Amino acid sequence: MLPHVDRSGRAIKRAGCFHVKGHKNPCRSSSNPYMILFGAVEIVFSQIPDFDQIWWLSIVAAVMSFTYSGIGLALGVMQTVANGGFRGSLTGVAIGDGVSSTQKVWRSLQAFGNIAFAYSYSIILIEIQDTIKAPPPSEATVMKKATMVSVATTTVFYMLCGCMGYAAFGDAAPDNLLTGFGFYEPFWLLDVANAAIVVHLVGAYQVFCQPLFAFVERRAAAAWPDSAFIARELRLGPFSLSVFRLTWRTAFVCVTTVAAMLLPFFGDVVGLLGAVSFWPLTVYFPIEMYVVQRGVRRGSTRWVCLQLLSAACLLVSVAAAAGSIADVIDALKVYRPFSG
Repeated sequence: MLPHVDRSGRAIKRAGCFHVKGHKNPCRSSSNPYMILFGAVEIVFSQIPDFDQIWWLSIVAAVMSFTYSGIGLALGVMQTVANGGFRGSLTGVAIGDGVSSTQKVWRSLQAFGNIAFAYSYSIILIEIQDTIKAPPPSEATVMKKATMVSVATTTVFYMLCGCMGYAAFGDAAPDNLLTGFGFYEPFWLLDVANAAIVVHLVGAYQVFCQPLFAFVERRAAAAWPDSAFIARELRLGPFSLSVFRLTWRTAFVCVTTVAAMLLPFFGDVVGLLGAVSFWPLTVYFPIEMYVVQRGVRRGSTRWVCLQLLSAACLLVSVAAAAGSIADVIDALKVYRPFSG
């Protein structure tokens, strides 16, 4: 997330630079200040102790997500119309002109990891469900509808943005339409989209980290119930400050910020994270829990279908991880720490 914040922050500055100085100007800038600023903001928000206390942040993040996705989709459609038709081909980037057959295979596999990352949200479903009031309607009913709507919406928007971006630029399409500068004008609209990305990721960081924060603090409280370092709190509105929470959450954000500054190859890292987390967290454990909860008989048709689904997703995860690792290795060959 932090590398993406860096790219969006720099994109805002570069969009203005390109508008003033022309598209051929390199308009270079350092990424580190943007990451440090984002980390400082997250340190503040991380002091809100419970997931249900930041419901408004999740709503804002969702609105921002629709904002930048809609802008990217609209720009892609407009560019395609201006081109007079679709660019690219059904087989993707052509081999040659700087792309070998091996590189195409690795990048195709990495793409599976990027797609998988978009669906690796199951680790927060339990936390969301915990904030839903008791029936009616039941938590299971609410979550089933929410999951179906969210998966369908995510799929439609991602497919439209990806397909229209490739249709607009073909093999020259940047990895991110809003930060890779396939589009230069209107620069103010690009600024709005990239600002929306930053705001969205402020919320997304908390959505993914709050369950981890809560888990660690519950374990610490159970291990040392009489410790004032852990138990003593000071309430300030939505914030609940304790020495332990302030220390460990701040340290966590600082570590992730430094890691993002050290590893700026966003696409490769996202693909790897998506590949590693997709199968166990989004497929395997939910399937096994469903089998136990519903009493699915081993060897039955339903059980076999579920296991085949799990095995297929495992293959996707392994292939995506291989592609992402290959790209990370290539990036490390020319990598310099804190050089962003």
